[in-house]
Order: sequence, then C-alpha cells, then structure tokens
Amino acid sequence: MNKHKFISAIDSFKGCLTSREANQAAAHGISNIYPDAEIVQIPVSDGGEGFVEAFHSAIGGEIQELTVNDPLMRPVVAHYLLKDSTAVIEIAQASGLPLLKKEERNPLIASSYGTGELVADAVLKGAKHIIVGLGGSATSDAGIGMIRALIKIFVKKGTWDDIKELKNVHFTIASDVKNPLYGENGAAHVFGPQKGASPEDVLTLDHRAKKFAEASAKHFGHDRSKMKGAGAAGGLGYAFLQYMGAECKSGIQLLLETIHFDEMVKDADLVITGEGSSDRQTLMGKLPVGILEQSGDAPVCLIAGRISDREQLLQAGFAYVECINPVGITLEEAMRKEVATRNISDTVARILSNGAEK
Repeated sequence: MNKHKFISAIDSFKGCLTSREANQAAAHGISNIYPDAEIVQIPVSDGGEGFVEAFHSAIGGEIQELTVNDPLMRPVVAHYLLKDSTAVIEIAQASGLPLLKKEERNPLIASSYGTGELVADAVLKGAKHIIVGLGGSATSDAGIGMIRALIKIFVKKGTWDDIKELKNVHFTIASDVKNPLYGENGAAHVFGPQKGASPEDVLTLDHRAKKFAEASAKHFGHDRSKMKGAGAAGGLGYAFLQYMGAECKSGIQLLLETIHFDEMVKDADLVITGEGSSDRQTLMGKLPVGILEQSGDAPVCLIAGRISDREQLLQAGFAYVECINPVGITLEEAMRKEVATRNISDTVARILSNGAEK
C-alpha cells in the first residue's frame, strides 16, 4: 500500500499565526488521521510577511542583520537573506506598516529610506540578483526615500547616473499588485487610506507621484509608471521598475518556481493551502490561487479563518473550501494563537476523516 503524501503551504494568518505555525498545525491534524503519512510543510509568502523566511526555508543561505531607518527615520533592526550572489529582501522589515503605531501612520512623511539601506547593504556584500518582496509598506513616497538612500550611500559627488554598483545587479520585485503608480487606481487612492491618508492627503500623494514620474520619464526617456506593480508598496514598485529596470513577478509564483513545486506535488494525495480570510478577492491572484494553479492534478483544499463566496471558490477549482472557526466564535477568541492552532488542526483532521485524499 502506497504511503500517503500531503503538502501544506498555508499563508500567514496576519496578527495570529506565521505561515510556519499554520503549517505545523495542519501537519498535526494530518498526523492524527494518518500517523505514517509523508507531510511536506512549505512556508509561503506572496511578498509580504514571511517572505524572507519562506525563501530561507527554500534555498538556505545566511540571514543578514543590520540597523536601518524605519518609515519615520528611527533606527530599527532589519533582516534579509543572502545566498551566494542572491539576496531576498522584505521591504516591510524597514518600511512596513507594523513598525508604526496606529496614531503614527502618516504617508505624507513616511519614507522608504530604510529599504534603500537594505538594498545597498546587499549590493555591497556581493549580491547580483536581488528579489524584493513588496508587501505591507507604510509608505507612499514612490520610492523617493529609497533612491535618496542609495544616492547617499553610493555617490559622494554626482547623481543617480554615477552609481556604478547597481549597473550589473538584476532586480526582481515580487508583487501581485497590478495598480499603476498614480491616478484613481494608483498607489495613493487605493492603498493610501489604510496607511493613514485622509482624502486630502490622497490627492497630495497622488500629485507628488505624478510629478515625480513625469520628471523621471524626462530623465530616462521612458515611463514605467503604468506598468504592473508600479503602484505596489506605495510606489516602491515604480522606483524599482523605473530606476533599477526590475522585472515584476507574482510573489508566490516566484517562490514556487524556486522550489520546483510542480515536481513536489506530482505524487501528493492532497495540497492544503489557506489564509486568514478568503472570498472572491482571493481569486484575483492571491497566494492560495498561486498554489492552486501550480498543483497540477493534486486536489487542493483551502482553509481560512473566514469564508465568503464559497461557491465561487469551489468553481475556481478548489476541491474543498472550509472555515476553521465554529459559528458564533468572537474575532478576539478566533485570533488567539492557541485557538487558531487547534482549529486548523481539527479542521484538517475532519476533512481527511471524511475522505478528502485521492
């Protein structure tokens, strides 16, 4: 009799469980039903929280630690991954919203300077390919802060064009954001309010971004402000595209390609993925859909703390769509780590006991 094989690739439940913790909970549930099963746990991220950890688990390498400036230009310890000549940077480490208290959120002054410091450190340590996860930023400065940091670090006298150190570095930005830099679907209008921007602030930020893009286009002779990913991370995506010639890829696609996920799932009985909340927006390129698209013939189970639009998710190809939380549970209770861990484990065990494997 063939040994059962299960793959767990669950996104973090923000503010509650990391990807690794969610996978461990699912593995516990699998083991309760199939004690001898092969269980492959894959920490995953689409570019935000856990991006560096996911790549560290996938490719190894050394975690680099340094003190950089946070969005309000205060010192903060940040980490990135260096493996041979490849670096993986999570911009939220230096420029992330979780670094600020709610009352400190102010994208009019929040700077991406610290991200520039991370990039510079990686380049100075020999990185020739830098992968940048663009999730979770507190900024909406179109990457101007990052550019200022790079000029300050690399240029004693001169301009951006004099930075020789970046000429032979290839950048890949990991983002599922398709928004342009500015306009009604741009970074400020779509993402500014959640970063603390008032309606008036949004207009100011959008105007700034447009002016910066127009000036940059004149300088370079091309304009990448409308490219996919330009509006990611408050316009940091634009700065990487325009100034570094970066290519933009889906964060989860990039990770799955790196670990050869398509080969891993060929003999899997079931793939379990999940996120904090799933609805029709999940189908717009979020992490579980990336898992679904790369899982081949293996059935994929989607679990989440909250489920809406269940029928649409099933129609999209998920074999099972299950909410981990019992009816009537309060959000506060559901967000407790031990409760979420138990509910994931119990949900996975229940799904398997009902015969979800091939």
